[in-house]
Amino acid sequence: MSSRPTSGRPRLIQAMIDAFSLPDLRRRILFTLGMLIVFRLVAHVPLPGVNLSALDQLFQNVPLLGMLDLFSGGALRNFSIAAMGVYPYITASIIMTILTPVIPQLQALSMEGEAGRNKINTITHWLTIPLAALEAYGQITYLRSQGIVSVTSGLTITTMVFSMIAGTVFLMWLGELITERGIGNGISIIIFGGIIAGYPQTVGRAFLAAGGGNYFGLIFYILILLATVVLIVYFTEAHRRIPVQYAKSVFRGGRMYRQSGSTHIPLRVNTAGMIPLIFAMSVVLFPGIIATYFMGPSDAPNFANTIYNWFRPDASLPVGFFYWGLYFLLTIGFAFFYTMVVFQQQDLAGVLQKQGGFIPGIRPGAQTKKYLDSVISHITWAGAIYLGVVALVPFIAQHITGIAVQFSSMGLIIVVGVVLDTMKQLEAQLVMRRYEGFIK
Repeated sequence: MSSRPTSGRPRLIQAMIDAFSLPDLRRRILFTLGMLIVFRLVAHVPLPGVNLSALDQLFQNVPLLGMLDLFSGGALRNFSIAAMGVYPYITASIIMTILTPVIPQLQALSMEGEAGRNKINTITHWLTIPLAALEAYGQITYLRSQGIVSVTSGLTITTMVFSMIAGTVFLMWLGELITERGIGNGISIIIFGGIIAGYPQTVGRAFLAAGGGNYFGLIFYILILLATVVLIVYFTEAHRRIPVQYAKSVFRGGRMYRQSGSTHIPLRVNTAGMIPLIFAMSVVLFPGIIATYFMGPSDAPNFANTIYNWFRPDASLPVGFFYWGLYFLLTIGFAFFYTMVVFQQQDLAGVLQKQGGFIPGIRPGAQTKKYLDSVISHITWAGAIYLGVVALVPFIAQHITGIAVQFSSMGLIIVVGVVLDTMKQLEAQLVMRRYEGFIK
């Protein structure tokens, strides 16, 4: 069957038509969309005893909550059973990634192939439950202190905590169903759906902010965001190719033959993805969140008020330089930390040596490891600075254009990354059936 676009149709449109013309692929796409609809329905099931109007007022007074709400797709603003999203699971995954090279038992499991990875995944699922319980109890306690949650019964609070845990576990299950029966990585798709769901409201606030006639600033703001998306796409796909040659002996027909081949190892410039931004944001938001428990009247001299003002993303200049400068430096530091942890866990030098591969001009073993460490250290500088710059884009865009609406850099990276990954998976399905995909 011909794979060329017909009637002058654009390549993307033709690929979508081809995808929907295949029954099994169409079923996968529709299943994924159906699971996202279920997720959005769950996100609007509120917990009992919550004063939603007071909660909305709190969001207006505490901008930190707005940034957290973005990644729950509005579920936190509704304080629904899905208010935590899948982030307890993401936290558990990050913890397991860091602990695997440190704990010998986990390191041994990671080297057992698919069975070992399944065991680590099971441990991650179990670790998610206590993390979700702590986060749920923390959210309820904070909202009670603000007079938003009116329940005082221990049994009711316990029920709310278990409901929120069940919401997170349910979303994890939806994600695994999408991975198994749909298109793309299920957990990433769930996060993607939550972020996208919050964008219309953010865009609406941007137009309201430009209501005073600042339309030039709004256009410039949109151009900055588009340029950021292009930058994210470029660095998401950027990698350094390390040439590798293989030499092996094959016994055939009573004689020994030596075969050789060449390939390459693609070392990503941004190996850490958006994880450094999550780490950095957690650190810079934590002091401000803690300070809200001890704040006094805004005009009163209070240490907690001072901490809150220094650790808030919408702080006016020059205080804003402290928050965003710290965010930038922490992002770079965590990018190096996480990249080195993941890279050491992969042990590429050992894998190459076991498979009979070598880098031309570099001795196998310790020399190869030293060379690869040097390469990843150099290219990580570019990836870390890129992440730091992207982290500052909301701050820069706001102060250049005067539009007081912040798009999350981490949200943009997640959205672009999920779109690229899903497009590649869809293209792979099309190529298997001799169809033309999205990417040249």
